[in-house]
Amino acid sequence: MKLRFPGFKILDRYILGKFLGTYLFAIAMIIIVVVIFDYVEKIDDFTELHAPLSAVIFDYYLNFIPFFINQFSGLFTFIACIFFTSKMAYQTEIVAMLSGGMSFRRLMWPYFLGATIISGLALVLNLWVIPVSQRDCVEFENKYIKRRQRYQYDNHIYRQIEEGRFAYIRNYSATSKQASFFALEQYRDGTVVSVLEASEAKFDAETRRWTAPRYTVRTFDSLRRETFTQYRNLDTLINLDVAEMGRINELIKTMQIGELTEFLDQQRAKGSDSIRIIEVEHHSRYAYPLSAFVLTLIGVSLSSRKVRGGTGLHIGVGIALCFSYILFNRFFEEFAKSGTLDPGLAVWLPNILYLGIGIYLYIKAPK
Repeated sequence: MKLRFPGFKILDRYILGKFLGTYLFAIAMIIIVVVIFDYVEKIDDFTELHAPLSAVIFDYYLNFIPFFINQFSGLFTFIACIFFTSKMAYQTEIVAMLSGGMSFRRLMWPYFLGATIISGLALVLNLWVIPVSQRDCVEFENKYIKRRQRYQYDNHIYRQIEEGRFAYIRNYSATSKQASFFALEQYRDGTVVSVLEASEAKFDAETRRWTAPRYTVRTFDSLRRETFTQYRNLDTLINLDVAEMGRINELIKTMQIGELTEFLDQQRAKGSDSIRIIEVEHHSRYAYPLSAFVLTLIGVSLSSRKVRGGTGLHIGVGIALCFSYILFNRFFEEFAKSGTLDPGLAVWLPNILYLGIGIYLYIKAPK
């Protein structure tokens, strides 16, 4: 059986051009507004902390923009569909297309081609570009924006620093650069063989070394007998930077998809209590970009019928649906993080529910 794809005709170019043109225009306008408001809000910090103009433009705003493009992508995919499709319906262009023998399914083809382009862009941003740009943004904010000067750290930090070696820190103070209860655990074949413990330890950002006035080493032999040895003046270099002790939500947003997958595997192996948060982030990297297809289906099916309220009614109903989709996304994510729902199901459920709405609207659309 041979697969046949519809030829790309003038009408397809017209619809695709209108779709992508409206989407890009809407995204550009909102980005300009967001950048202006953000600059006005932060200009005092930029001035007081002497942020160079080149750093503001290239280190901050060029890295700031991809994040907001991704944030608004789904909303403006939907608005772009509704805006120009309802305009075509109001001018009876869609009626003319259907009367000329074009099926509604065939009419959808250039829309889904546009959704594929937008979804592909969003996937590239989500999986690779935004995590790197977020690192640069956070670094800039920590240096030039007052409200970011106090970095927040997790309590009970547990990180794998290399294969078979884990670090535990009860809490870390950014002011004193001191950790309370610092421990290094060494595992062999899944069994702990030694634990280094210090009631307090300091981190030197320049040398990246951890020091402590006193510490204890607990060792375990093959019979699981435990030996305690006390020492003075710990001075060790380990593969653990202070930035890695930040809030897990902030940390995982700066990881590219490969790093995030590897980190998730590490946390699963350790039985970390942050697994659900990481799994939600991992699934969201794919689910949100692919929502472009669902929102396109709903947008075209909803706005292709000529109604008395015209474009305004379509946009009003469409925005209500889109914001409810975003609300459900956040709602189910919180359920997943709390352990009420499976993370994969919670993240993909809004897409599944709204796909059902899209199919219903597609069936009811004018044929």
